[in-house]
Amino acid sequence: MLRTAIKICGVKTAPAIDAAVKGGASHVGLNYFPPSPRYLALDRVALIATRVPEHVKRVGVLVDPTDDLIDTLIAAGGMQIVQLHGRETPERAAAIRQRTGLEVWKVISVKTAADLATGSSYAGAADFLLYDAKTPDGAILPGGMGLRFDWKLLADHRPPMPWGLSGGLDAENVAQAIRLTGAPLVDVSSGIESAPGVKDVDKIAAFCKAVNQC
Repeated sequence: MLRTAIKICGVKTAPAIDAAVKGGASHVGLNYFPPSPRYLALDRVALIATRVPEHVKRVGVLVDPTDDLIDTLIAAGGMQIVQLHGRETPERAAAIRQRTGLEVWKVISVKTAADLATGSSYAGAADFLLYDAKTPDGAILPGGMGLRFDWKLLADHRPPMPWGLSGGLDAENVAQAIRLTGAPLVDVSSGIESAPGVKDVDKIAAFCKAVNQC
């Protein structure tokens, strides 16, 4: 069985990046959504992005981005993968992929089995689906709130493309999540923080250790 890949999301400091790399993360997420406590300001993108070694992929977390923002981030080295966490349609995802030539991930917000099925509409438009817990109506943030959905929903689901699991993961529950879902990649943000937006290097290490022992 292949080792489960790890994405440490919402990093914005050198110590957090270093801890993710040391723990064996395959991806780090850089958040470019201003309302988020994990927001990485554009004037710091190049500084932080250069801290990430080449073997670890930089994932730009975006919410309904404009082409201008995407171009700015690419020019600054801010992402090798585009993660869409808003209301982007399959057509928009496909257009971004064609225009940039980058891999595109689409977040699928899940509460019920019916929500899982919406991922099929992105076949041929995105390269990867990230199943995350659906946030409450009216929430400002589309994710990163520590919420989780019923992982058993994924037990009999056959995703239409490569995929990962997000939402409410931490060092204590990630092994169970992997056992129940068979997730090939797990994505964590709030579960490795001491406060919203403040990454805890010890929690990053513990999370990575828990995944690597699966």
